[in-house]
Amino acid sequence: EMSTAGKGLTMSAEQEIPKAAATAEAEAPAATASEQEKPAADPVVTPWEVEGDVDYEKLVKRFGSQYIRPEQIERMERLTGKKAHPWLRRGVFFSQRDFDKILDCYENKKPFYIYTGRGPSSDSLHLGHLVPFFFTKYLQDAFDVPLVIQVTDDEKFLWKDMKQEDCYKFARENIKDIIACGFDPEKTFIFSDFEYIGHMYKNICRIQKAVTYSQARGIFGFCDSDNIGKHGFPAIQAAPALPTSFPHIFGENKKPYCLIPCAIDQDPYFRMTRDVAPKLGYHKPALLHSKFFPALQGLNTKMSASSSSSAIYVTDTANQIKKKINKYAFSGGRVSAEEQREFGANVDVDVSYIYLSFFLDDDAKLKEIHDDYASGKLLTGEVKAYLVSILQDIVKKHQEARAKVTEEVVDQYMAVRPMPFKQPTPPGLKSEEKQEE
Repeated sequence: EMSTAGKGLTMSAEQEIPKAAATAEAEAPAATASEQEKPAADPVVTPWEVEGDVDYEKLVKRFGSQYIRPEQIERMERLTGKKAHPWLRRGVFFSQRDFDKILDCYENKKPFYIYTGRGPSSDSLHLGHLVPFFFTKYLQDAFDVPLVIQVTDDEKFLWKDMKQEDCYKFARENIKDIIACGFDPEKTFIFSDFEYIGHMYKNICRIQKAVTYSQARGIFGFCDSDNIGKHGFPAIQAAPALPTSFPHIFGENKKPYCLIPCAIDQDPYFRMTRDVAPKLGYHKPALLHSKFFPALQGLNTKMSASSSSSAIYVTDTANQIKKKINKYAFSGGRVSAEEQREFGANVDVDVSYIYLSFFLDDDAKLKEIHDDYASGKLLTGEVKAYLVSILQDIVKKHQEARAKVTEEVVDQYMAVRPMPFKQPTPPGLKSEEKQEE
């Protein structure tokens, strides 16, 4: 499971904070200094569990990835002719493996494709689930290449107490939300493992044969009480990183590179894949890692599918969004308006500001809110009200797009079909060539 400049993410600077919102209702009980300074337990980060206060610097060192560099972002902008996504500029996507090689491919018109995925554990997604898809939509628009999206209904069956029929039903419902992000139907193939696995099975077996049990246990921490399906599953998530897993798109061509945008907890799967790929005659997949989208209750709490108050769901009404943000969004503000005016907010732990850093596109407006909130010029209620208006707009647009996704549209995206696979000339190169002429 791998949990964009998609529709509804662009906000204009004209949207002012509703002043009337600085009311007692929105002045939620704020974090006290003692609450903010409680020592946290060591964080847990695995592909199936993320808990605690994550230190991303330690994670990068532990996983052996590299930070995304400013010059890589600048080069991407120059080559694609598109402004970098806010999540690249702000470090939401912050870590990478071999991203330079993808930019080399694009510049030299060599083939590559994008691969991401989703584990369908329920029929409703929250905003955190959409983060990789919004970003993947930006990548597809910027690079204009094929995209494959794996929906791991088999993984959910193996790990959760769920019936196969429900896993597949949730997969199709989740796919409707994924399609609503606006992916190009001509260049996007979405597949359920239960349905498509036969096409990938030769590659799955090749990967399984190349990884020993002790390696898998070392990477994933499997134990003797885990069912044998779990032990074999990593090869299924690795297989889409090999282009020949999609013969209807790439034939038997082993040359195309693969770019995987995902949350950093999924990295163990692809460390394994990168180890195996060259032994089988393929390029190592490149990765772009995102930070985690926090639960409403704060940075070191976990969004729970069983607790609807921990997240904003794409099915929420405008009123539910407002109530959840006002009631549950952890505040870095002070206990009273007077103290807030005097001391300002701890913006680093304030969930409303963190959500704005994800969903407010306007860099200047975000900085203004940051500075005014930290200095005490803005109250928690005002920041929350501004966030509410943005989230209501995003969710409304998503719901409108999803309402148009019929079962027939799902079938269209899931159809095993040839795709146009011609590497485009980068717009940045076209303009440079013209200047040379």
